[in-house]
Amino acid sequence: MALRPTTERGRQTRQRIVEAAAGVVADKGAVGASLDEVGARATASRSQLYHYFDDKADLLRAVAEATNDTVLGGQRDLFAELDSWDGLVRWTDALVGFQEQLGGRGGCPIANLVAQLGERDDDIRTVLASGFDRWEDHINAGLTAMVTRGELLPGTDVDWLAASTLASLQGGLILTQARRDPQALRRALDGALALIGTYRRAS
Repeated sequence: MALRPTTERGRQTRQRIVEAAAGVVADKGAVGASLDEVGARATASRSQLYHYFDDKADLLRAVAEATNDTVLGGQRDLFAELDSWDGLVRWTDALVGFQEQLGGRGGCPIANLVAQLGERDDDIRTVLASGFDRWEDHINAGLTAMVTRGELLPGTDVDWLAASTLASLQGGLILTQARRDPQALRRALDGALALIGTYRRAS
């Protein structure tokens, strides 16, 4: 059984392999990704790959974990400001702006892996689902803070709003990817904001 490295050098090697694997998956898809190509990109031997990972599925689980961390880590500063209406708007604007930079390409990396692996490997599906859970938790925490601050009405169902907002976001990303049109995400998130806005306390 492969073990987590305990030395800094080992951690760096493992990370290099995971990053290489993520690149191969992005280029070739999870099913088409080969350990030989991962090793070539990571300048790692087969023995090194099997030292850090039991098999391809184990490596793909690590890619799923890394994908969750990358997607959520990229929003860390924005998540910290979701406790206000202005912060919520800035978050949606940033997501749309990122899709505009990409020309509507790529979609959601977490969702892409779910589509490729969710029905093939239940462990990986669970890892990716935890990424969505964490994403929803950040939205929920922001909305809860808005209720506490009095920006949203008491009794607002933040669980429902957070789940609805994440669903709108994911749907908007799929349409943006399919149509190469970031405005699809803009419209989806504007709909989410409009729904949340019905719970705003009148000033």
